[in-house]
Amino acid sequence: MSSVQASDRLSATFAALADPTRRAILARLALGEASVTELAEPFDMSMPAISKHLKVMESAGLITRGREAQWRPCRIKPDALKSAADWIEKYRRFWEESLDRLDEYLRNLKGREGNGKSATVKKQRKEKKDGRTK
Repeated sequence: MSSVQASDRLSATFAALADPTRRAILARLALGEASVTELAEPFDMSMPAISKHLKVMESAGLITRGREAQWRPCRIKPDALKSAADWIEKYRRFWEESLDRLDEYLRNLKGREGNGKSATVKKQRKEKKDGRTK
């Protein structure tokens, strides 16, 4: 798969995941396959609306829909979610490393300020002791 195709697939995955109803459907499918009717139960929406959500998810590669006699089970496809998770992981590591560097910088800065304060306080105490307060 080319990087453009991968990017388009990733865009489709994130677009599908942007909707809370579809995320809830995925959460249900993570527990096991379910029929369209079972997936529609918790939602106050029509069967055609649920079917539209499922089509978006199927186009994004998040689910598959089968046919077993009269039953049409939906199943989660983890590959698309793995690609999204891998993409997010790259950026999580980037931000974690960046924040670690910032934390180190701030600790060094605070340490320098502490040493500067310490020297200033010592100097002020010595001057006060010698009777030369400013």
